[in-house]
Amino acid sequence: MRKGLLLGAVAGDVIGSVFESHPVKAVDFRLFSKDSTFTDDTVMTVAHFDWLLHGGDLGRIMQRYGRRYRHRGYGGMFGQWIWAEHPQPYRSFGNGSAMRVSPVGWAFETLEETLRAARQSAEVTHNHKEGVKGAQAVVAAVYLARTGRSKQDIREYMETSFGYDLHRTCAEIRPGYRFDATCQGSVPESVIAFLESTDYESAVRLAVSLGGDADTMAAIAGGIAEAYYGEIPSDIEDEVLKRLPREFVEVMQGFYARFVGKPA
Repeated sequence: MRKGLLLGAVAGDVIGSVFESHPVKAVDFRLFSKDSTFTDDTVMTVAHFDWLLHGGDLGRIMQRYGRRYRHRGYGGMFGQWIWAEHPQPYRSFGNGSAMRVSPVGWAFETLEETLRAARQSAEVTHNHKEGVKGAQAVVAAVYLARTGRSKQDIREYMETSFGYDLHRTCAEIRPGYRFDATCQGSVPESVIAFLESTDYESAVRLAVSLGGDADTMAAIAGGIAEAYYGEIPSDIEDEVLKRLPREFVEVMQGFYARFVGKPA
């Protein structure tokens, strides 16, 4: 958080962006290349920063960002939803509800408020019970991490509240794991990557190394890891900021100043 903004999910997205179509099954990959860029995960995460900071109709805010930053890898149904005159939720349980929601984990004083806002976020589009659960699981992990709970506490809460099996390891998951864009098929694995990590970078590397929906899984793991470890390496911050529109940075800085604390 050196630059006064939360970059955990966004950095995970940028790092994972080149591996969604070219999966890796190892942790020793190059973090950034000329093709590393932000995707729909970042666009919608920034839309949530904006919503929480300024208020308003979340659906319309998401549409505005989606239309402005098109061709960023939106799914088929969501791509249509962005342009709908009267957008409606479409019973999705895709992991889009989970990849965009991490800012909610920082904006409220209680876990109950956090979970309610996560449901509100998900139900704009992903009103299937698994879509809601995936969003709530991510924000619960972020909230618990930022409020000083241990990894064991987080694991137990997630397993008890959401029914996820978090007693697997990345080494056990990796060989047979394939691309899965559902909440139930990627959120638990992303949380496991965080639980197994030793710092922010290792969380993202572990998430990408599973060989799945790399940008989204790294965004989820990265958002939780930032809340737990409290910082992102400055070289990662620098590389990510080079790739973001100024508008994104300003919104994230405004959110940080209001909800997290003024930059040092």
